[in-house]
Amino acid sequence: MNFDMSTALASLRGMAVGFLQQLPYIVIAILVFAVFYMGARLTRRVIRHFTEKRRKHRNVGLVLGRLAEGALLLVGALVALVIAVPSFQPAQLIQILGISGVAIGFAFRDILQNFLAGILLLLTEPFRLGDQIVVGNFEGTVEEIQTRATSIRTYDGRRVVIPNSDLFTQSVTVNTAFSARRLQYDIGIGYGDDIGKAKEVILDALRRVHGVVQDPAPEALVVDLAGSSVNIRARWWIDPPLRTDVVSSMDEALHAIKEALVAEGIDLPFPTRQVLFHDQTEKTDGDRAAQREGWPAGKGKVPGPRSIAGALQRRCEEASAPHG
Repeated sequence: MNFDMSTALASLRGMAVGFLQQLPYIVIAILVFAVFYMGARLTRRVIRHFTEKRRKHRNVGLVLGRLAEGALLLVGALVALVIAVPSFQPAQLIQILGISGVAIGFAFRDILQNFLAGILLLLTEPFRLGDQIVVGNFEGTVEEIQTRATSIRTYDGRRVVIPNSDLFTQSVTVNTAFSARRLQYDIGIGYGDDIGKAKEVILDALRRVHGVVQDPAPEALVVDLAGSSVNIRARWWIDPPLRTDVVSSMDEALHAIKEALVAEGIDLPFPTRQVLFHDQTEKTDGDRAAQREGWPAGKGKVPGPRSIAGALQRRCEEASAPHG
């Protein structure tokens, strides 16, 4: 087969001439699409500007802005194609999309699922930008809600991108949904201590902590008679309920409660195992005035510790003494 160079050159010249003839249309199509693109971005910003001042409608503004931007970009692309390729008809594209719609749906099922979930999240607003949420093993502040995924910033400075379908189907805890939040902590006191006095000491300490809300007032409730202690649950409210306020309030409250209980001589026991020696009897066993178990001195008199070595020596002497 003979190669005809003139035919190839003629084809190239024809392509070049056709491109040059079509170039003005392509340039106009690019300019038209650029105008639609800038108009879409401007429309999105205008919609967000009108809604970001209204906290309840901020997410709706995000939805409307993105939908309007996408619609204008689609219209701009169709107009640009019609200008650049006069033989192109939008009906052809719609027909092609209709034929391949099922295949596209299966191929991009996860993407479409996340997109629809994102639209529903933005419309229903279970949480908003700036809220602090807990999703599975992740906890942080919502930074951005997109139509595909939501980004949160964890408290240790990491970004976690969570698919919207997971947020829509899983349980989400919104820590900042309300203006106030209740905190609690269980404190164990000794069985020999006055429960009423311990409650009053705990409540008085909580009232002096900065940031603790007085209405509802702090509470101190007995919740358990444990093996080594009587457990009292301290409960108090803080406002605002941000993570930094939670950590700060917990630190100040526990510090104040511990110092107040120690100052009043109230025991803060820990799990122990009691060993009875020969000089301890049922009469003195459990008698706080006759034994020392590690409680603070407070304002009262505390008995001195017994000498284990002395007790063992006396036991040996008694065992070695002749029996009459």
